Amino acid sequence: MKYKRMVLKLSGETLAGNDSSGITVDGLKTVSREIKAVWRTKAQIVVVIGAGNLWRGAGKSIDRVTADHMGMLATVMNALALKDALLAEGVAAAVLSAVDVPGFVARYSRDAAEAFLASGGVVICAGGTGNPFFTTDTTAALRAAELNADVLLKATQVDGVYTADPKKNVGAKKYTTLSFDDAIKKQLKIMDMAAFSLCRENGVPVIVFDFHKSGNFAKVVSGCSMGTLIR
Repeated sequence: MKYKRMVLKLSGETLAGNDSSGITVDGLKTVSREIKAVWRTKAQIVVVIGAGNLWRGAGKSIDRVTADHMGMLATVMNALALKDALLAEGVAAAVLSAVDVPGFVARYSRDAAEAFLASGGVVICAGGTGNPFFTTDTTAALRAAELNADVLLKATQVDGVYTADPKKNVGAKKYTTLSFDDAIKKQLKIMDMAAFSLCRENGVPVIVFDFHKSGNFAKVVSGCSMGTLIR
């Protein structure tokens, strides 16, 4: 395998399967089996999961800080569901949260994550960064930097980064590779600027790929050229 340790950034919607929201059995099975295929190669996997399937942010009556706190809690729910789905597949997994949720999950620390990875388990990071105003993309970049990951893999529903939305513009062209500077200059909506900055400053490459096509996760980890590489 080309990448020995990776951070996989999953959107919450991945757990919804074909539904528009929530957590489905099919969604959990699909994600857990894709992860299992890579875990069996002895690769070290850190998963950072979003909350878009359960919570979409502030409304007029909910301020940003409260909304972000709710989103962090929603990631804990998603992480617990994914952990159980992985355990059902025979994959050792643990949830570590950046916010204290005593009685439900353990608190995240670098040492705890390192120890569980060394034991052969999948680490699922929940609770975002533990602070409002930061996205789960930034969480993924932070975890990738502090755990010395070889790569950050951003799982999407498209096969890379395009000059425009390929679902709306048939003339959109796909980028095979990009520099962080070019991605920022072109204002490509891949990750937020805080996440980009963390990856650029710490030398963590990012690959944007289509996670929803069966086998793509294993292929990209093995070094197959797919998606868009940002470095």
